[in-house]
Amino acid sequence: METIQFEIESAKSQIDWTGRKVTGAHNGTIGIKEGNFILNDGKIIGGNIVINTASIKILDVTDAATNQQFAGHLASDDFFSIEKFPTASFTISNTRQLTANTYYLEGNLTIKDITHLTGFEVTVEENTENALSLKGKLVIDRTKYDIKFRSGNFFKDLGDTLIYNDFDLDFTITAQTSKN
Repeated sequence: METIQFEIESAKSQIDWTGRKVTGAHNGTIGIKEGNFILNDGKIIGGNIVINTASIKILDVTDAATNQQFAGHLASDDFFSIEKFPTASFTISNTRQLTANTYYLEGNLTIKDITHLTGFEVTVEENTENALSLKGKLVIDRTKYDIKFRSGNFFKDLGDTLIYNDFDLDFTITAQTSKN
């Protein structure tokens, strides 16, 4: 049984985020700073993903001034406190193979230095000697990470300004090993 580490290729990996509110939704992208997956005998056994919170982009707001204002708000203490916490991370602590190409990854998700155990399914799109590609979706309750702005759990009478607690991260990650 051979253990191989695959390094995430940030430029070939993508995370799309979606946040919902009563009156609609917003979406965008956020970048991966670095990370890896550890495979033993071709099966995922561990890994780590570090997200660059300062790379968050909003795609659905096309007015430049409004987009800049919204991005500044996401960077503020109301949301991700990017100046204090420039990264978020997920460290795999346990894996379970569900089918030949589907895994359940469980681990510690850290946002704003607050860590909670979470899990989600990933589908392996490619798994060769030198390359690994996978897709998945992680749904996060933002209030667990001290992101309470306009949450119905903490504020009353928000009406149509309420922002739902869950946000989605849909990701496609490509990683490679230097093994020849």
